Amino acid sequence: MSFLSQTLSRVKPSPTIAMSNRAAELKAQGRDIIALSAGEPDFDTPDHIRAAAVAAIEAGHTRYTQVDGISELKQAICDKFARDNGLAYAPAQVSVGSGGKQVLYNALMATLNPGDEVVIPAPYWVSYPDMVLLAGGQPVIVEARLENDFKITAEQLDSAITRNTKWFLFNSPSNPTGAGYSHSELKTLTDVLLRHPHVHVLTDDMYEHLAYDGFEFCTPAQVEAALYDRTLTVNGVSKAYCMTGWRIGYAAGPEPLIAAMRKVQSQSTSNPCSISQWAAVAALNGPHDFIDRHNLAFLRRRNLVVDTLNAIPGITCPRPEGAFYVYPSIAGLIGKRTPDGILIESDEIFATALLDATGVAVVFGAAFGLSPCFRISYATSDDVLSEACKRIGDFCSELM
Repeated sequence: MSFLSQTLSRVKPSPTIAMSNRAAELKAQGRDIIALSAGEPDFDTPDHIRAAAVAAIEAGHTRYTQVDGISELKQAICDKFARDNGLAYAPAQVSVGSGGKQVLYNALMATLNPGDEVVIPAPYWVSYPDMVLLAGGQPVIVEARLENDFKITAEQLDSAITRNTKWFLFNSPSNPTGAGYSHSELKTLTDVLLRHPHVHVLTDDMYEHLAYDGFEFCTPAQVEAALYDRTLTVNGVSKAYCMTGWRIGYAAGPEPLIAAMRKVQSQSTSNPCSISQWAAVAALNGPHDFIDRHNLAFLRRRNLVVDTLNAIPGITCPRPEGAFYVYPSIAGLIGKRTPDGILIESDEIFATALLDATGVAVVFGAAFGLSPCFRISYATSDDVLSEACKRIGDFCSELM
């Protein structure tokens, strides 16, 4: 009898973390490595947020808190949803966890039974399908193709829904593509969901504030009020507020679901870090002007990477609406060989050969459910991105 759980055999380690670890190993060996694999802003946490954490320590806010968040943070989250999204929630409808990943996991663990299906557009964040599998459900993947700007259509969504569908798991702007659904595009999807009242919506809005070129973010319950009681809206402070290490995510939705998620959290991690919660209060309630400044830098970096990659024969790189990722296609490079004879049969082989030859770490598209592509995080300096793109161009020019 195996010592390890059979459930664990259904999932795989995170490819993004694996690539970041591999890059770190090579760097420790003295290699000149440029890691573009991690989705983490390179800006420091703003001063007023750090000051709030110090104040929390000085005030003695270092003990256990309520399982799923202090009342002050829950109220700040309610105020945020009202201010930014026109959504009215009470504190009892809010759950706070140790990062958005835990909040998503809690929701799936609290709701999925064997045979339940979760519709997930691909490319997807690498953890979505595996969290569904760990919770006992079955991911149903719908491919959003390059020619449709990596967005699924209403017809695709409708075709994927069955009587076993419990959730539609949605992410805009997207990790890994940066694609954002406009109000009209999202309305076509919510119209489909209205025809299937047994399907609930799990929306990951983590990149809400990272939007460019006039793109206006919207979220499903905002677009279609009739979905309010069927939607769990997930967000957090990690990306826009540069608080990845603080580990605070949150969600708002139907009170019975929030209570069920609280039960899961009470028997796993219990409360998120008390100090991080007080810092998150300051983040949500405090000034937001730094977000616009950061977005100007992200916009410049996005344009640099997109323009440079599109000048490389064999690579096609869409210009995304948000987040800080690009997801270029390498369809034009499949079948070529490196100077030392490696056949580029897949995007995984491409990413591995690129790292070994040039020291540039990217994540291969198969990890996100759609090939042949790779993901670059441009949340780093212009100089680093310029050098990385140069190395990618040189690598591709040597393929035969």
